[in-house]
Amino acid sequence: MKILFLSNEYPPHIYGGAGVHVQHLGDALLAADNGAHRLEVLCFGDQDVDRERLRVSGIGGREWPGLQRGRILDPLYRNLVMSGMATAADVVHCHTWYSYLAGCLLKQMLRIPLLVTTHSLEPHRPWKQEQLGEGYYASMWLERTAMENADGIIAVSKAMSEDVQTLYGVAPDRVRVIYNGIDTDRYRPTENPAVLTAYGVDPQRPYVLFVGRLTHQKGILHLVKALPHLQPGTQVVLCAGAPDTEAIAREMRDQVAAARETHDGPIVWVSDMVPEKDLVVLYSQAALFVCPSVYEPFGIINLEAMACHTPVVAAAVGGIPEVVRHGETGLLVPFAPAGPEDPEPLDPEAYARDLAAAINELLAAPEKRRLMGIAARRRVEAHFSWQRIAAQTLQFYRDLV
Repeated sequence: MKILFLSNEYPPHIYGGAGVHVQHLGDALLAADNGAHRLEVLCFGDQDVDRERLRVSGIGGREWPGLQRGRILDPLYRNLVMSGMATAADVVHCHTWYSYLAGCLLKQMLRIPLLVTTHSLEPHRPWKQEQLGEGYYASMWLERTAMENADGIIAVSKAMSEDVQTLYGVAPDRVRVIYNGIDTDRYRPTENPAVLTAYGVDPQRPYVLFVGRLTHQKGILHLVKALPHLQPGTQVVLCAGAPDTEAIAREMRDQVAAARETHDGPIVWVSDMVPEKDLVVLYSQAALFVCPSVYEPFGIINLEAMACHTPVVAAAVGGIPEVVRHGETGLLVPFAPAGPEDPEPLDPEAYARDLAAAINELLAAPEKRRLMGIAARRRVEAHFSWQRIAAQTLQFYRDLV
């Protein structure tokens, strides 16, 4: 089978969970069925790979000086180039709204089925308007158009499946839940105190870890507000880079500075993107991992931590409760959104205190953390392998073709 992937992210230009998904799913598809399949990837960037069964072509952007809506014109331009570059395939598979225009066009021009994977939904991410301006409304229209035209939709969690059906009126038989996965050979317990020291982390002191993009979606600012409520002496490591906007970067700088005045313990903020091999060490040696997201359809980062024997404290939002088992692989923090169109917490101060309480509970129970870490690794190995996910995806392709 010839598979066509369309994505804004692909190695080496990965900044979020969707990019991780595209990379590892592609590798697993190529390895499936004794190498019977071919994959063409059209993506944003400068990639140029031409191997026996894999062709990757990056499409560069362009500036639109003087135009009010230039931020949305760039992805639209790249989509038009994608639709002109693609070669014949059996199925076109889109990842995120950034590639939906090209997917819809290629479905018509190549006369092949269109499959989309919903990594997130635009109406649930109102802060994207800060990034895209008026283009945010175009992104929602593109998403709705793709949902209406797709022959099949992959939801990365049961919660996402329900959201797709509710928001876009999609018939249940067009949606399948196929979880994200994790490479358990690459993400496994790994100790290297020198890596911690290189990032300014004290290897002799337990630490709480956050990893994620600097965006409102990931809830990082709520975690920073929780720091003064942590037990005295707690070391906190925040790996938070790639800010959505300069405004949130500035807000993060101000809040971290304020937290350092009130929190009795070191706060290490790593603002650069951390290489995967170092992330594995940071996950592995953390006392616990925190995922304070206010919107999270799945949350690959939780799998990464769990695969490294690290228990998770996470908000009970979206697909997270389908990954993190409360009391078994970590603790879930209750979360009430402000409203149907406002995913921020109804009571931000209470949410910050609840996050801190769950963190403190696990910090005070090292044996519980150890057992949760073992259970977390077992759960990941049993349910979230890329081989399993590739097999489910291939079956969906076959059903559509």
